[in-house]
Amino acid sequence: MTRRPAFVLHEHRRPRRHHDLRLEEDGVLRSWALPKGLPTSPAADRLAIAVPDHDLAHLTYTDEDKAIADTGWWELLDRTGRRTLFALHGRGGTRRYALIRTGGPKPENLLLHLTKDQGQAP
Repeated sequence: MTRRPAFVLHEHRRPRRHHDLRLEEDGVLRSWALPKGLPTSPAADRLAIAVPDHDLAHLTYTDEDKAIADTGWWELLDRTGRRTLFALHGRGGTRRYALIRTGGPKPENLLLHLTKDQGQAP
C-alpha cells in the first residue's frame, strides 16, 4: 500500500490568530499562512501567503500558542503553472481547494479557493 502524503492545519494564537496550512511534498511540508483561515464558501477566497518549507516534525508539533486544527492526508488533483487543485482528507471529511497565483506584485501571495465542485468522498 502506498503511503499518502500528510497535511496539517495549525491554529496560531500569537502574535495574531491565524492558521498555517502545511502539505507534505518532496520530503518537506510546503507551507502557507492563512490570516483568515480556510475559505468556508466558494464565494469567499482567502489570502494564502507562502512561507518557508517546514520539516516533517511539524505534522505533530504543538506548543502553548500553536494547536492542530485539522490533520489527515491530501491529494493532488491537478497542477498548472497558475494553480494547484487538491483535496484535503481531514477529520471532518474531504474538501477540495485551489491555490491560485494571481500574478500580482507579491508572488508569495496566493488565493485559496474552496471549489464549487466538491466531488465524491472516497
